[in-house]
Amino acid sequence: MNLARAQQTLLRSLYTRHGRKKSGLCVAEGIRSVGELCAAIPDAVEFFVCLPGVRPPVDCAPVYEVSESVFSSLSATVNGQGLLAVARIPAPADNSIVPMDPYLLALDRVGDPGNFGTICRTAKASGLQELWLTTGSVDPYGDKALRAGLGSQFSMRIRFFADLQSLAEAANAFGYGPVWLTDPHQGENLYHVEDLYRKSVLVIGSEGAGVGELAGASRVTIPMPGNFESLNAAQAATIFLFEAVRRQFS
Repeated sequence: MNLARAQQTLLRSLYTRHGRKKSGLCVAEGIRSVGELCAAIPDAVEFFVCLPGVRPPVDCAPVYEVSESVFSSLSATVNGQGLLAVARIPAPADNSIVPMDPYLLALDRVGDPGNFGTICRTAKASGLQELWLTTGSVDPYGDKALRAGLGSQFSMRIRFFADLQSLAEAANAFGYGPVWLTDPHQGENLYHVEDLYRKSVLVIGSEGAGVGELAGASRVTIPMPGNFESLNAAQAATIFLFEAVRRQFS
């Protein structure tokens, strides 16, 4: 099948937030990202684009085989693995659905797509099913975020909130609390907080601005004997997430 010029134009527009918002579509690129998409929501795939000899993991949508030069013009990466998929962006999660996670992970204005994607992938690997975001956070379905997350976004329930206050209120309505704000400089030692992961809300902030203020919340920190300024947001999230895993299996 031949990929029409209009489809090529559409695909290129999906690398912009405006294009995604206008069309309701996103582009997943690479074997892992496309595989996660197909495993989670195959019916959302509109079409695949691939190089000769590369095939999608499942037969759920039209496949367009193109030359290397055409694929290169449509890909956002130098080594795109010869496969991409255009898919409908999942509808926002129904905030009336009761969460099943033992604790909630929230990101407050995490705007870096690499950090966001890595945190999303790590959260899934740690066993969480949800990720809560405040306004100002990155578009979860941007191409950079999808590449960093290896498409894990497609199998996570992502909920959106205007700010930390509304997020905390929603969590409290489901019986989650207290709220713990991660902080590189102050707060209780994460290894000493016994109830840190028991029906709580753990909030990771952006690397630059940190986490916002929230009345009644407590702060928790990662001890750093080296006395360095701070950790990368995704690195910090990994430590917190897998401390929960360690406790689960210890």
